[in-house]
Amino acid sequence: MPQITVDYSDHMETAFDRLGFARALHEATVEIAAAKPEACKTLFRPNGAYTAFGYEDPAEHAHAVVHVTVGLLAGRGAETKAQLTEAVLELLRRHVAEGNFTLHASAEVRDLDPSYRKFDR
Repeated sequence: MPQITVDYSDHMETAFDRLGFARALHEATVEIAAAKPEACKTLFRPNGAYTAFGYEDPAEHAHAVVHVTVGLLAGRGAETKAQLTEAVLELLRRHVAEGNFTLHASAEVRDLDPSYRKFDR
């Protein structure tokens, strides 16, 4: 915990400073949600097919989507989750450079299901 997943349009890859974003997000998660630094894990999943937006031709790559999901163990209040969500969006503003696309960024912070388990090897 926390489990962080970043889904993004692959054609924005050169504009997205993923390493800088992950580092800054881990720091924000520690500060805002009292997570342990060594517990922060981020998985980046580029979408290699295409990003569809409205009625536009996806081959034009005129739009890029990035959605960040942060899963935390239960116990954080709505205010903490909202503050972390706003931090995620601000970090995306800083770590995705301007490109030849319109960026659609979103984020959510949610509780992990009580069935969540993990192991380290």
